[in-house]
Amino acid sequence: MRVRAPATTANLGPGFDVAGVAFDLWNEVEVTTNGASNKLLLDEGNLVVQAFARFASPQGRSFTFVERIPRERGLGSSASAVALGLVAGALAAGVDPTADELLEAGVDLEGHPDNLAAALAGGVCLTWDGHIARVADDLPAAVVAVIPETRVLTANARGLLPQAVPHEDAVFSAGRAALLGAALAAGSPALFAASAADRLHEPYRAADAPHLAAIRADLPDGALGAALSGSGPTVLVWAERGRAADVERELAARFPDHEVRALSVTSTGAGPL
Repeated sequence: MRVRAPATTANLGPGFDVAGVAFDLWNEVEVTTNGASNKLLLDEGNLVVQAFARFASPQGRSFTFVERIPRERGLGSSASAVALGLVAGALAAGVDPTADELLEAGVDLEGHPDNLAAALAGGVCLTWDGHIARVADDLPAAVVAVIPETRVLTANARGLLPQAVPHEDAVFSAGRAALLGAALAAGSPALFAASAADRLHEPYRAADAPHLAAIRADLPDGALGAALSGSGPTVLVWAERGRAADVERELAARFPDHEVRALSVTSTGAGPL
């Protein structure tokens, strides 16, 4: 069997640990029965194999991977791996779990439900208490990603966050989160642009993504705003429809040492090929 799962971004600025989006950039796994043991993969903690084992035994099977999502860049490579394993394992077991059931089965492996929800369901998702709501098939803006060569471990980035924030910062982020939800529901570029700020997590991760502040301080013509992708270091720049190519060219000129590329949202989540 062959299964694919998309790249994702989480948070979208103020939607910390709640909002996620799936992108049309895919990792794949091919699972074959060969009579061999996958003990080495299991011992190495391979996320695909561990997630597969939630539904079916990986023993006697081989796993071949195609990786297109850059690792440790804030684009959901680990969520894609878990989604691949969950979907493949369910297929091998002959069961058909819902997206919520897949999320419950794998969220402890991924650690972050927002990325995994989007990888499983596709589109623009909100998640809470083990539930996934697909609120839109697309964002109210085009997306241009600025991807550094440096990597950020999510666990390390999570460790930078304080246990408490000032009340005014919490109020600020709650207001922007409300704007984000309204923007996604209404498909409003104006509300989406207004939501593009956060004080819960982005300020504490700024050292790993200094280009976020630089971009926000001087947005390219045609850009609506910017946000840290997951825990970074990738930054996503929201662009007006029809202006993404202009924004991409300007950002590529500003950041020649980074990969700059347009990303499109996919309404399809992890599934068989």
